[in-house]
Amino acid sequence: LGTARSMGSAAATQAWLLRLMIILVCAIGTSCEDTHPIYLLRHGQSTANVKGIIVSKPETATKLFGLSAAGRQQAAQAARDVVAEAQRTRRNVAICSSDFLRAAETAQEVREAAIAAGIKVWPAEQVLFDAALRERYFGEFDHQSDANYERVWLEDANDACHTLFGVESVQAVLERTSALVERLQRDPALRQPAERWMLLFVAHGDVLQILQTHLAGIDARQHRSLPHLPTASLRAVSV
Repeated sequence: LGTARSMGSAAATQAWLLRLMIILVCAIGTSCEDTHPIYLLRHGQSTANVKGIIVSKPETATKLFGLSAAGRQQAAQAARDVVAEAQRTRRNVAICSSDFLRAAETAQEVREAAIAAGIKVWPAEQVLFDAALRERYFGEFDHQSDANYERVWLEDANDACHTLFGVESVQAVLERTSALVERLQRDPALRQPAERWMLLFVAHGDVLQILQTHLAGIDARQHRSLPHLPTASLRAVSV
């Protein structure tokens, strides 16, 4: 009987120590969550969308072709969608965006709405702009009809590394965007105890479709097989 009691006491002590270790791990500056949930937001309708042209050169797209009037309305609604999701999940919002004007204006709309709703945002000072989220470069089709997307996508389905027409390859987009996601998942500022974050990436159609193949664990050549992401649409993705 004494042996049984001793074994029971030892087991209880081990269980208590295990719970204590879990508490300590959660208190050492990293979140108990392994990963933050990821949300993708395509920019609102741009003036380039209205004109039906492709704009992918940074020297142009970071300064021109921002949101259309309808795009601003879409961005405002998208901002409300993000706020509603943050409130539903009781999370803060980390906002990372392409620095192309159409995406930057959309991201800024989200940031302002979140702050107005009393939701903590990161970075606190401004939206985090990162070139890794820039639109895919479409080479000789830049400033040409957006009907040329189909010609590129046809080649994408056969080879994720192709650069026909001078376009950026699917693989190159995949590498730059997935590296950014991994970096933010590990960022110490987002791993503080007692804080829960959602990662919001504001970018462009092709970029987000390609990134989603990585997050879903499917072949990047199949990025156009995923449901189309309309302008100013918010999409939650699993990791």
